[in-house]
Amino acid sequence: MERENQFIGQSGAFLDAVERASRAAPMRRPVLVIGERGTGKELIAERLHRLSTRWDEPLVTMNCAALPETLIEAELFGHEAGAFTGATKQRVGRFEEADKGTLFLDELGTLSMGAQERLLRAVEYGEVTRIGSSRPVRVDVRIVAATNEDLPEKAACGEFRADLLDRLSFEVITLPPLRVREGDVEVLAEYFGRRMAAELGWEGWPGFAPHVTEQMVAHDWPGNVRELRNVVERAVYRWGDWHDPIGHAQFDPFDSPWKPVSPPKRPPQAAPAATGASAAQGAGPDFEHIDDLRVAVDDHEKAIVEHALGRHRWNQRQTARALGLSYDQLRHCIKKHGLMQEAD
Repeated sequence: MERENQFIGQSGAFLDAVERASRAAPMRRPVLVIGERGTGKELIAERLHRLSTRWDEPLVTMNCAALPETLIEAELFGHEAGAFTGATKQRVGRFEEADKGTLFLDELGTLSMGAQERLLRAVEYGEVTRIGSSRPVRVDVRIVAATNEDLPEKAACGEFRADLLDRLSFEVITLPPLRVREGDVEVLAEYFGRRMAAELGWEGWPGFAPHVTEQMVAHDWPGNVRELRNVVERAVYRWGDWHDPIGHAQFDPFDSPWKPVSPPKRPPQAAPAATGASAAQGAGPDFEHIDDLRVAVDDHEKAIVEHALGRHRWNQRQTARALGLSYDQLRHCIKKHGLMQEAD
């Protein structure tokens, strides 16, 4: 399998972010990468390193949210033997490991104030001091940091050091979420789909049925590219037939008629109790902008039938049973909405 470090996309917003990273790469200054989860912050950090003059030196990564607060400083700056309970031998920190190279600090916004203070000194003076030592060590490290939090807002609230933010924000690259990357959903879905088909040993790539592509384009993708990759790869391996276009994609992997149901919470007395489909599905369709009731009902019916057909691999008898229809009623719906060719 090829490494998952490629930039796939064609939208202007995405290409602008990649171009900014390319221009900043040769600089020795810190770079702050901002973006929602799954937008590719790690890939930008790797690009900044590989296109810099430090490309043949270490790229050291540390997820600041993956360690308890008591260990973060020891991980960053190292410690001497006996510096604290459990420190049986000397250990260098991530700064010393990344000397002459790049240190990527992911989830920067989770750093404690104490760690921020020591990080500020390391950035400003190029020196780190191991825990339990009084002798500073000189390091030459280029810092790339990433977060999905609003650091200026946190600094204004006193939750993040403003002086550290000033040092790290020489260049700020903000990655666009997938929902605003026009045309990239189709490109990424095709890429991940073909890659999964090759992994499964398929002899060809059938592509996606038109209604599945429409569903992907319309989806909000809160998990961005990472979520899209999971949805596409899951759809391909579950379909299992490379002769026919993939006709169903499950966006919520936890969606099941047998999933555990939490006990209902008693709603506040001031709030009206939700009933029927609106209670099960959350917010309903936008009733304020319906100007043709018959067309709106037909569109809703078509979407339901398409989804059910895809879920049951276009087996019309299974689909009819799932929807509580007779076989003839389902055939009538298929013909009515122009789905006959796909169903056949």
